Amino acid sequence: MKVEIYSDVVCPWCSIGKRRFEKALAAFPGAADVEVVFRPFQLNPDASAAGEPSARVYERKFGRPAQSIFAPLTEAAAAEGITFRMDDAVATNTFEAHRLIWFAGHHGRQQQSAVKEGLLAHYFTDGGHLGDHAALTEIAVAAGLDRAEVAAFLASRDGVDEVRAELGEAARLGITSVPTFVFDGEVAVAGAQSPELLLEVMTKVAARAAAAPADV
Repeated sequence: MKVEIYSDVVCPWCSIGKRRFEKALAAFPGAADVEVVFRPFQLNPDASAAGEPSARVYERKFGRPAQSIFAPLTEAAAAEGITFRMDDAVATNTFEAHRLIWFAGHHGRQQQSAVKEGLLAHYFTDGGHLGDHAALTEIAVAAGLDRAEVAAFLASRDGVDEVRAELGEAARLGITSVPTFVFDGEVAVAGAQSPELLLEVMTKVAARAAAAPADV
């Protein structure tokens, strides 16, 4: 089974949804045969690369104090064992972070997942800047990637067209909210759903695949 997860690294529910999916996957009997691929989505593709306090962005978008938004998100994250410090978060354009996730995917799914987790922690917990190449390099190195290769990649234009194509594919699929989980290219589930629901979907998709006639 292939599970493609469309999400953004500044999306709080994407962080929570990733953790819930991991719980579902851990309970799935066929977990060893599940290929998980992280796909890009940008909540704000026009965001400045310079960065600004996330609280200011939320208040401008929703017209109310950021803390009234952050408090329930922080509580939901804590229930999944995740620490949110959204008052410290720096909102920025996430394209470079998605490019790094793409690069990590070519070195292994485990490395891609580790880079994704590192980026989420950098933003939501550490108050880091996701457009800073030095910080992105450190996240990648912590995930097991080679420092020189990562630095050279980030300094290049590699992956730009590919990530743009994947963003275009998300639009073609009609994805407008994240996280969205696409199972075997057919079944899409939107939102940070419970581990129980995600496990149920994986079980049904696996059963359907097992019942399908084998190719002659």
